Amino acid sequence: MNTTPLRKRWVIAQRISPEVDLALQAYHPALRQILYNRGYITAESAQSFLEARTPVGTEPGGMLGIPESVDRISYALMHSEPIAVYGDYDADGVTATALLVNTLGSLGGKVTGYIPNRFDEGYGLNKEALESLYTQGSRLVITVDCGIRSPEEADFARHLGLDLIISDHHHPAAELPDAFAIINPKQSGDSYPDKDLAGVGLAYKLASALSSSNLIATPRTFDVDSTLDLVALGTVADLAPLVNENRSLVRKGLEYIRRPNRQGIMALIGVSGLFPDQINAGHIGFALGPRLNAAGRLESALAALQLLTTSDVGEAARLAQQLEIQNRDRQQITRQIQEQAEIIALADDPEALLLFAAHPEFNPGVVGLAASRLSEVYYRPAIVAQLGEKFTRASCRSIPEFHITQALDRCADLLEHHGGHAAAAGFTVRNENLPVLVESLRAIASQELADKDLRPKLYADLELPLSELKPELLRYLEWLQPTGFGNRQVLFVSRELKVTSARTVGRESNHLRLSVSDGRITYDAIAFQQGHWIDILPPKIDLIYHFEKNEYNGRTSLQLNVRDIKPSGMPD
Repeated sequence: MNTTPLRKRWVIAQRISPEVDLALQAYHPALRQILYNRGYITAESAQSFLEARTPVGTEPGGMLGIPESVDRISYALMHSEPIAVYGDYDADGVTATALLVNTLGSLGGKVTGYIPNRFDEGYGLNKEALESLYTQGSRLVITVDCGIRSPEEADFARHLGLDLIISDHHHPAAELPDAFAIINPKQSGDSYPDKDLAGVGLAYKLASALSSSNLIATPRTFDVDSTLDLVALGTVADLAPLVNENRSLVRKGLEYIRRPNRQGIMALIGVSGLFPDQINAGHIGFALGPRLNAAGRLESALAALQLLTTSDVGEAARLAQQLEIQNRDRQQITRQIQEQAEIIALADDPEALLLFAAHPEFNPGVVGLAASRLSEVYYRPAIVAQLGEKFTRASCRSIPEFHITQALDRCADLLEHHGGHAAAAGFTVRNENLPVLVESLRAIASQELADKDLRPKLYADLELPLSELKPELLRYLEWLQPTGFGNRQVLFVSRELKVTSARTVGRESNHLRLSVSDGRITYDAIAFQQGHWIDILPPKIDLIYHFEKNEYNGRTSLQLNVRDIKPSGMPD
């Protein structure tokens, strides 16, 4: 794998305008600039953002499909009708399944959670599973995080006599499945204001509508907000944008995670080596989420579902340890596939605008991770696939300049199944159609990307002297949490810094530890994956970095987490 990052473009935010600066004068000057960069230019909008208020108009009953879904589920609950919740095998699908199983069970329902096996059944709804659920007595199936592109399976469910409620946040095709109800704010005609809820977010909206419904004649009480820990886990792990309603849900959910009552989450935090009261969105994205995903990538995601639904301390500890072992195995397998996929993808044309690699021995559970790494390293849309006997199953990752799902839509006649988002998608194709498909996708990429400057961009919120970094600034940065996709972590730029010390660290010496000074103050810094600089550091450098606390062995210090380095004087 290429260990030298691409030269990045630094984009420095335009300075705040005087009238906005005046409107936000109640805030610290640096915070005013950051709010301006994110589009919050009035005191009201800034306060709403910082407090992560629930947006107006997001009552669950205002979303298409929810009122009739509540009616149908209420009937099932009142008549003790078995209900199946059919989820996906990633963290979003597993948390959504756990949330609805938890909710319906607390309301007295006879409910079963079902997660398909990635290797035996593939993604989404399948007819065999629906028939099995029907045979076992289910007459109502609720999907979470899947089903919006399954018209044949919906017809099959109707033929069996199953009522199917589809809850899915993925982009729908032109033809919607003929289901009892569809909950997806992206469907035509839905005026719900937030289109970016994750699958678990939609499950929460349905659970909220159910818990407040007067149709359910049960003495049981259920605090639906107690499921917000699951909402935070699934939303962050699925890279849903952390703005608007997602921001509000994740902010509240993090509070529940920091005071965990769910045995599975307590155990998961424990094996991750984290402290509950310090959990933030970054810990979900880089520690908790990958462990939840590990089960479905290597075997069955049922272990992750059982972890999130068990109340047994011993079982939770055992399952969390199982996920920890699987995550380590996943990391090793991913590294091997990444290296091989890079060789395959670059063999024919190292300058290709769309990278493609397929191999019979690629594990289909981790091809998405390999594609993500290829896209990150080379800043190109990337597809990594497992080549089967008759079908090729692929995962795609892309860049902001290329909407991968729309590209697949243009090739729909070649595909068996496909779906996803702007930045991530998956598809299944017959092997005989694969060469034409790859050629078509590369042609589309050439049309859309040929004239673009394909370099990753780093957006800095503020350029300031190193000596202006004060501990109090960290308090204001905390107000921006949760940060992540859609609400980026704050980046600063400081220039003309002298390197006072530098050394490589890490098992492979691939990270750089250094100290830098502007002549008035010296800060320690860590630059991950930038150890290649050690022999070529110039006398003066410019840095783009996060300002953060570093807690290690019980000691807390301030440091720069460096995203990129360039010689002073070089253009951004």
